[in-house]
Amino acid sequence: MDIWSELGRYQENGHVEAKQALGGLPESLWESYSAFANADGGVILLGVAERADKSLEALELLDPQWLIDDLWAILNDPAQVSVNLLTADDVQVIRDEGKCIIAIFVPEADAAQKPVYVGGDPWRGTYRREGEADKSCTRAEIGAMFAARK
Repeated sequence: MDIWSELGRYQENGHVEAKQALGGLPESLWESYSAFANADGGVILLGVAERADKSLEALELLDPQWLIDDLWAILNDPAQVSVNLLTADDVQVIRDEGKCIIAIFVPEADAAQKPVYVGGDPWRGTYRREGEADKSCTRAEIGAMFAARK
């Protein structure tokens, strides 16, 4: 995906989520991570804002490495995220036009890894993607994911 040349044409949807992340990793990042992992994957763009017309525009991340270091620390803490699905190739700093953003390509989790949840409690921290929104999963949805592990 050539993010820079197409960014203005993208909109948030079931597979794309934009986060400004100017003051650090937003809490909502983890809901999107869970939602994409429990569905069929997606990309989270850090340093990107949604315009009034719903198109996306790049902002300037001042210290992308600080955000990436924080991302890896949280992903590798099982008390915060149930499973780290990402590899180094899934997190990319993309630079162009004097700006940089971070693209996080979240794959779908295997059935044996679902539900992917945040905050240490699957009953409160499991999300699904509904259009361009992350929604809490119901107990029935979470139970079905646990049952599918077998």
